Parts: sequence; C-alpha cells; structure tokens
Amino acid sequence: MGNRRSRLAERRRALGLTQEVLAARCDVERTTVARWETGFMEPGLWVRARLAEALQVTLQDLETLLAPGPGKEPAIIEVLPDGQERKEARLLLGQLASIAMAPEQSADPAWAEPVDRLTASAPSRIGMVDVEHVQALTVAMRAVDYAHGGGACRDAISAQVRWSQQLLAADATDETRRHLLIALADLHNLAGWASFDVGMFSTARRHFARALEQARHAGDDSLAANILYRLGRLHLHRDLSKEALRFFQLGQLVAQDSCGVTDSMLWVNMAWAYAYLGDRPKMDHAVTAAEDAFGAADLDQAASWVRFFGETDLHAVTGAALTSLPDPQDQEMERAIELVTTTVRLRGPEMARSRTFEHISLAVAHLRIGAHDEGIAYGHQAIDGAASVRSVRTIDRLEPLRVEAAAQPLRVGADDLAQRITELQPAV
Repeated sequence: MGNRRSRLAERRRALGLTQEVLAARCDVERTTVARWETGFMEPGLWVRARLAEALQVTLQDLETLLAPGPGKEPAIIEVLPDGQERKEARLLLGQLASIAMAPEQSADPAWAEPVDRLTASAPSRIGMVDVEHVQALTVAMRAVDYAHGGGACRDAISAQVRWSQQLLAADATDETRRHLLIALADLHNLAGWASFDVGMFSTARRHFARALEQARHAGDDSLAANILYRLGRLHLHRDLSKEALRFFQLGQLVAQDSCGVTDSMLWVNMAWAYAYLGDRPKMDHAVTAAEDAFGAADLDQAASWVRFFGETDLHAVTGAALTSLPDPQDQEMERAIELVTTTVRLRGPEMARSRTFEHISLAVAHLRIGAHDEGIAYGHQAIDGAASVRSVRTIDRLEPLRVEAAAQPLRVGADDLAQRITELQPAV
C-alpha cells in the first residue's frame, strides 16, 4: 500500500474539484490523480507547477499537501505477536536441522518461487550520499551487463529502479534532487539497455522514455544524448534503420555542447545505420566525422555512461558497419577484418558480449572474401561466446553468420556452423 495523502484530497474537495477535473487541469489521467492521493505515485517535478496552480497553492504549500496524512503507513518492519516469533524460530530450526543433517538428494520445486516481494522503505530525507549509492549500484550492474549479458542483471536492476524511485518523494535540497534525477535517469537507461539485451523491447522503450524525461528535466544533455543513442541501437537491431538514424540524429542535436566522445559515438552509429541502408557516401562521411570527433575529444571529461566508448569501440562499430553493407566489396571486408582483429586483441573478459559481436563480424567478413577456415573458426568462437552470456541480442546477431554459412554448404564445416547457430536460436 502507499502512504495516503489525505491533505491533498481534502484540498481538492474544498475547491469543489473532482479527480477528473483536476486531472484535466494537470494534463494527466484521472487514475494518475487517484494514485497521487493514495500515495502510490509521486507527482513528477514537471507537473507540480500545474498541480499547485490548479489547487491554488504555492509550490512550498504543495509539498505539505503531498506529505502523507495522519494515517501514514509505518516502515516495513516484520514483527510477529508475542510468542509467535519464538514459535516461528523453533519451527524453522527444526526444519533446517533436518535439512542440515539429512539433505534431500533432489531439488524442491518450491525453490523457484520468490521468497518475498516486499520493497524496503526509503529514507524520508536524502543527501548526496544516497545519490552516490544509486550511482555506485548502477556502475556495478553495468559491469555485470558488459561481462555476462542483460539476462544476468536485468531483474536486479529493475528491483533497484523500483526502490530508488521512492527517493523522489524524500526531502532534499534542490541540488541533491537534480543529482538524484540524473542518477535515476542513468539507472533507467541501464534498465532499458538490459531489457533490450534480453529481447524485452517494449519494456526497454518505456525505461528509455522515463530516463530521457528525467535527464532533460535535470538539464544533462550528455546523458540525454546517450539515451537517444541506445534507442537508436535498439531500433537498428530491430531492422528499423531509418528510425534508428533519426534517434542518432536527435542525439546529436541534444549533445551539441557535450564531450567529443558522445559525438563520435553517435557519428559511427549513424554510419552503421547508413550501411544497412546501402548509402556508402554517407556511411564514409559519418565514419570520418566519428574519427575526427574522437581525435578531438577530451576523454577525461567523459561521463560514466559514455566512458565505455574508446578507440576500440570506434573501430568495432566501423567494422560492424562495413560487414552490414548489402553488397560488400572485398576491400571493405579486408578493412573490417583489419579493424576488428585489433579490437578483439584488446578485449578482456569484462567485455565478453562485445567480443562475441566482434567475432561475428570477423567470421562474416572472412567468409565473404573466401577465407573459409578463418571464417569457420571465428564463427565457432562467436557461438561459444553467445552461449556463455545471457543475451538474446547476441543470438539474434548470429543470423547473418548463419545465412553466410548456409550459403556455402559444400564447404567443410559450414553446415555444422549453421546448425550450431540454429540450435541456439529460439524455436519459432
């Protein structure tokens, strides 16, 4: 349950407003007003001015109305009635003693059920330390995503989002609240990316949309541009190249005053979109612009959400763009091989998913120029990598390699490569 805001509801009724009328004046749904009053939702910062005007109060007075009423729910503290907790402890001790002394040989199906669905209470007042906790958890989960795929951390990230968004209702200084919005935006950004990685595309879009709202409200253009880049990548993956290009271009407009790393990242991904569209001149122009922007970038000023993008990634995406051309030429494949071979050498185990993508590019490029043995070898490495990370996206990206291998059935090992990919792909 939420913490019912009785003062907010009383003020609305005192003005003779229904929930429907208040909703119309705030440009929201009636159910949104109902959730505000029952405490299940916090009015966004961008709607509070309209809400205060509709209720004929100042923003400061609005904060009082938004505070939980006299019936405020206590923090979640699980305390049993007298005697019950001791009884529960004794029952548990007996159960666990039998397990410890004579464990079952087979797993209990109930183990797959959740132990609890509760969300711990958040503090009523926060400072920068609380914001830094959110930032640190985001950094840690991002590292798990890179190394093991979105499936290894998506649910943990989503749980952290659910808990952290409670902090928006806490008292804080304006500066702390701005940093909180940025931290939450980046957390949603990561949640969207991990959701994308496991094939939850609509959920990913919702996280990205919330992230963009918060980043823009906080005035962080770099983060907003990064979110738009990730939306572009999602749509590029879904074969919506024109839409992806628009997201990348919008990111460029937002990031005009951001660091050169962001600019370079957007340019090279635009090159990838142009490659899918078969527009070589624009692809070449975008690659050159990406290289120029990266050369002029101040890498020390890059924010945490873009710090992953280095020269290795610039070369890897350029190679992916070249191998995505619908009618590739041998010299383009040789250039892709040259670029991506270097990036693979530089990848450590902490970037297992990226290395898998690069093995796919190398396999496809080698097969296309007739370097069959190398292509097959890189292909098997790509499949091994895709099988080791929890990422639907890596399996999807194996499809061009499967098609390339299937087109060479008389080559030794080609059928086996295509069959291994088919076995990884979900049944249709």
